[in-house]
Amino acid sequence: MTDPSHQVDFQAAAYLYKWPSLGNSRREDRAPYMIVNGTLDQCIRDFMGKPDKTRHLYEIRTKSQPPLVPDVLSPEHVIELSRLREFL
Repeated sequence: MTDPSHQVDFQAAAYLYKWPSLGNSRREDRAPYMIVNGTLDQCIRDFMGKPDKTRHLYEIRTKSQPPLVPDVLSPEHVIELSRLREFL
């Protein structure tokens, strides 16, 4: 049986942000900008479509869904959610 505390709403509103970069490194002196306004599922799919070597420049922001989804998802977290998406 599936534990309801481990359910993720992939239809929740979410936003994919990109950090400005220089030499493939985040520019911490600049704010990230939104490139996708959609669902968590859509943002994960768009993120996973980015080249591996640039994924560190992106983050997804959404409403927190404890314990699995924080309000800001790091690239590592997005990759893990993408892998688990079919099981949750």
